Amino acid sequence: MIVLVQDHGSVDGALHAIAPCKARHLAAQRRLPHHRWWFILRWMRQTLSVAMIAMNEEANLARTLESVRWADEIVVVDSGSKDRTIEIAQSFGAKTSYHAISGHGEQKNVALDLCTSDWIFLLDADEVLTQELQEEIRQLLSCGDGREPQFGAYWIPRLNLYFGRWIRHGGFYPDRKLRLFRRGAARLSEGVGPHSTPQFAGPKGRLKGDMLHYAYPTLGVYLEHMDRYSSEIARLLAAKGRTSRSPAAFLWDAVANPVATFVYNYIFRLGFLDGREGLILHINHSVYIHWKFIKAWRIGLGKE
Repeated sequence: MIVLVQDHGSVDGALHAIAPCKARHLAAQRRLPHHRWWFILRWMRQTLSVAMIAMNEEANLARTLESVRWADEIVVVDSGSKDRTIEIAQSFGAKTSYHAISGHGEQKNVALDLCTSDWIFLLDADEVLTQELQEEIRQLLSCGDGREPQFGAYWIPRLNLYFGRWIRHGGFYPDRKLRLFRRGAARLSEGVGPHSTPQFAGPKGRLKGDMLHYAYPTLGVYLEHMDRYSSEIARLLAAKGRTSRSPAAFLWDAVANPVATFVYNYIFRLGFLDGREGLILHINHSVYIHWKFIKAWRIGLGKE
């Protein structure tokens, strides 16, 4: 955003372009010339859009939107919900639109393109900003002391809920995600399945407040998601020719890799400190790795 300031002390009342944080700082410090009247034509702080995609998210959406209702704009791109997702989104003042999903990254890029604020926070429908994170973002964009945000994108620590327990070990925390960035500065990678991430060229900052991820409240939900995700990843692996054709590749991909992942995360990264929920999580995460390579192998055989 550029703040336009009109100088009525000049002959032509010229408009001057000033960075919004600088304009706010000058006004606060009363450092504008006393013989001139200045009219700020745009609000001086940086504005924020929240970008989301959704599909049948009525169970999560109200909790999520409550944590960002202070944002200047909320954009929700729906891919055909049959429940109250659209109704709930609109009750929070969100701008809603329909777009048939062609991929996770592709769909999120559609949401980014609809945003109009200076900054964008990319949010999933089952995530919530803690009060600490909300205040941290507001302070960052308020241009305190006339300072622009130091970086063009920021990592957000994410705390994940599995089977009723917040997981803090085993490589699942702080689980940093690049979610806050200047509009137009980042795009999501496309054609990479359900784990697409924003791509940003340049140095990135880190915020401290957590984003809560109400990921898998039950084992059934977790297994359904892992079955679906492993099928998507398997198709991508097969397209790249990673179908574990040789016996050695099969043993590594489908057996050794899942076992090594479990040992590394559960033992060396202290996953055992998360109790029985942590044990269940790491066992099933390794099973997910096994599934995706087995499915890719079967695709290679023409049996999936």
